[in-house]
Amino acid sequence: MTTLNRRRLPLALAALGVALAGPALAHHGWSWAEDAQTTLQGTIRQISMAPPHPMLMVELEGKLWQVDLGNPNQTERSGFRGDTAKPGEAVTVLGNRHRDRSKLQIKAVRLTIAGKNYDMYPERIRTN
Repeated sequence: MTTLNRRRLPLALAALGVALAGPALAHHGWSWAEDAQTTLQGTIRQISMAPPHPMLMVELEGKLWQVDLGNPNQTERSGFRGDTAKPGEAVTVLGNRHRDRSKLQIKAVRLTIAGKNYDMYPERIRTN
């Protein structure tokens, strides 16, 4: 390998890393979500605790919504675990809906199941 190629290799690898990380970083922030919070009440159909973040599939009026929870540590700190709820149970989700209204996706700041709150992002909960 020439000296010139050795110098370009780290730069090329860094550029590749940024290109691959871009979509993941865009998805995991809040930029895709509306500023206003909304409430969604439905029935849990599926629970996934798999990385990169836990999520629920919630049915409302015959449509399935993807409910993104906090990262695995935040979700566990909220008290919510994979066995906390079961498919078929009612859930109320307080969160920020996807800006693209054609996408049935919401980022939860709080789940309420059987009268118990699970606060994923307590600092983001708006009470008014």
